[in-house]
Amino acid sequence: TEQDDRSVMQSLLEDLSEYDLLETGEHLSYTQPGVQRSVLKKLKSGRYSVQSEIDLHGLTVSEARQELTDFLQAAQERRHLCVRVIHGKGRKNAERAPRLKPAVNQWLQRNRQVLAFCSARMNDGGTGAVYVLLKRI
Repeated sequence: TEQDDRSVMQSLLEDLSEYDLLETGEHLSYTQPGVQRSVLKKLKSGRYSVQSEIDLHGLTVSEARQELTDFLQAAQERRHLCVRVIHGKGRKNAERAPRLKPAVNQWLQRNRQVLAFCSARMNDGGTGAVYVLLKRI
């Protein structure tokens, strides 16, 4: 039993990534039901090449929603599998809560084109951006 406990603990520690060290609520992550956990793990580690990206900085929430919808549609038509959406962290104004990041989180979860998404690696924007995996058409 002691060896089993150590084995379980070791495997848990091996699965830690930079995302596990972020503050709770900072990291975004989602998969549609039926998507294998290994797919999300590959997405988090940057194993899918980003084929296009959109930067939503400076847009209003309604502008960002339309831009994101159009971008995802165009990306899927171009048969892009993985895209990056830069939403920012929303920390410019300390008096207001972030608006784009939670909105993007909701929109992507409700979008049928999206198989999975997660916060980007630090060199790709960290928690201010997400990698999005799209369904093939």
